[in-house]
Amino acid sequence: MTPTARTFDATVMPHLHAAYNLARWLLRDDRSAEDAVQEAYLRAFRFFKDVRGEDVRPWLLGIVRNACHDWLRQNRHLDDQVEFDEVRDSDAIMAQADASHADPLILLDHRDQAARVNQAIADLAPAFREVIVLRELEEMSYEDIARVAGVPVGTVMSRLSRARAMLRKSLQGERPATTATTTASPAALREMKA
Repeated sequence: MTPTARTFDATVMPHLHAAYNLARWLLRDDRSAEDAVQEAYLRAFRFFKDVRGEDVRPWLLGIVRNACHDWLRQNRHLDDQVEFDEVRDSDAIMAQADASHADPLILLDHRDQAARVNQAIADLAPAFREVIVLRELEEMSYEDIARVAGVPVGTVMSRLSRARAMLRKSLQGERPATTATTTASPAALREMKA
């Protein structure tokens, strides 16, 4: 392994989960997300020598974002056919709870809340879904999100505000009578992080 490859692995590979998470939310399909991340990592490796003193995470996620947008442009006819369901495709939320001590009704309520939040995020337009995922799930700063998306910080803040308002509205309309609260707070979103 060359020194560059070792440096690349040590610097970029720790961000693989964040790269996949962003791609999965943007493309709404696990296999397509895997392909986009693989393409992004190949691009990143090619240009890694040009990265100087920058935080690698926003740089890498920008490449992942571009790879996802390229995939969407190339496969536009498939966009309506791709279905992503976080709860169905992943039992991460159920795995977080200790089944031996948890009340089945509470587990079911958490799973239902997660499904509603995930569906509300999935229903957002891509520009809004992107900033929500980067800010609330990946916990990135406004400046880093601006670097990833290639837009001014003010645009990030505006999109984030609008996305949160859309999530609140969507989740208030979905709130069942038996549930005490279902909000799209940052903490609730992070709890449902895949």
